[in-house]
Amino acid sequence: MSKRKTFLTMTALTLAAPAIAASMAPALAAPSKGGLMSIIVNDPSNPYWLTEGKVAAAEAQKLGYTATVGASKGDTNTESNLIDTAITNRSVAIILDPANASGSIGAVKKAIAANIPVFLVNAEINQAGLAKAQLVSNNAQGAALGAQRWVKDVGQKANYVELLGSPSDNNAATRSNGYETVLSQYTGLVKVGSQVANWDRTQGHDKMQNLLQAHPDINGVIAGNDEMALGAISALKEAGKLSSIKVGGFDGSPDAVAAIKAGELQYTVLQPVAVFSAKAVDEADSFLKTGKTGVAKEKQLFNCVLITKANVGDYVSAFTLKK
Repeated sequence: MSKRKTFLTMTALTLAAPAIAASMAPALAAPSKGGLMSIIVNDPSNPYWLTEGKVAAAEAQKLGYTATVGASKGDTNTESNLIDTAITNRSVAIILDPANASGSIGAVKKAIAANIPVFLVNAEINQAGLAKAQLVSNNAQGAALGAQRWVKDVGQKANYVELLGSPSDNNAATRSNGYETVLSQYTGLVKVGSQVANWDRTQGHDKMQNLLQAHPDINGVIAGNDEMALGAISALKEAGKLSSIKVGGFDGSPDAVAAIKAGELQYTVLQPVAVFSAKAVDEADSFLKTGKTGVAKEKQLFNCVLITKANVGDYVSAFTLKK
């Protein structure tokens, strides 16, 4: 997927590419009695992070705050600059999807030193007690759910490959380990190769081509997210092998749902990003008003849901199933 460097303009919302987010935010943030909530996501060219920013901003606006959304693109220097901008703009709270489990700790500490509470979404940092809350998908549960379904689709005897997410994101290892825990129980399943595709569709395509050249006899592909899975599907189509190779995803993106409907993707594991992005803002609002988040623990896990052809009709909006 190509990277976008243009603005997505929404009501009371600034979604800017990282190079210009810092310079534009002061001009675009309108006054609000609740103050400014700065929301920092990874890369809005990925529909998952786009939804994360949109949902958080909409919830902040509903509660009476101004919201700006910036994108780090997974770069800790850009993230640090966006934190500086949030401090300069006197943000009352920061909602952050950290760029790096270890590398983002400094940025969080910088915000805290400026007396701005930080609420983490989607990804964790490797230090507890800094953020007021860390709200993430239950990746281990979701990976087990997906792997169990993958075995049903592929069978208990197959050669397969895996596409891995960014090594700097703890979610990548958690999902891969979750897959391994399930798949290793079946002696007939042999992982013949794996490559890092960094959550990206284009990289998923290119790495799938490499894996196909090295292992032309595979029966399945298990991917750490939907974008990589969709890239793999594209490569398999080009090679004329999609009909004989099953692919599983993770995220619950609109494009993945469309691929399930088309019979190209076997399943996806929906992350409730629309739920916990709004919840993070609610907890920030509670903390600003009462000094408490309203929950007992800093780290909060949100269970994932399997989407297959059987329940794909329940998908009502981006990353949302009807209740």
